[in-house]
Order: sequence, then structure tokens, then C-alpha cells
Amino acid sequence: MSKYGFSFSLSRLLGIAQTKQKNARATGIPTTKSSMERKIGRSILKMFFK
Repeated sequence: MSKYGFSFSLSRLLGIAQTKQKNARATGIPTTKSSMERKIGRSILKMFFK
């Protein structure tokens, strides 16, 4: 958390974050580690319980 109530992100400034987000939504492939783990876990649960 920032001391002054705002944070700076170079990837947001350059538009990298938005591009990654658009690609992830379009392809259905998550780009963050936590999202990837969630997707894999959901797939495994579906295999066993569906």
C-alpha cells in the first residue's frame, strides 16, 4: 500500500496490463499465477465430480 494513497505501475502506464487483460479474456487463458492455479484447480475438480 502506498504512503500517499496512490500507486505507480509502469506496466499500467505503458498499457501492458490492459493488453494482457484483453488477451486473457479473448483466449480464456489467464496470465496471472493465481488465476492459472484457480483454472487448473477448477478443471481437476470437474474431472472428479462431473
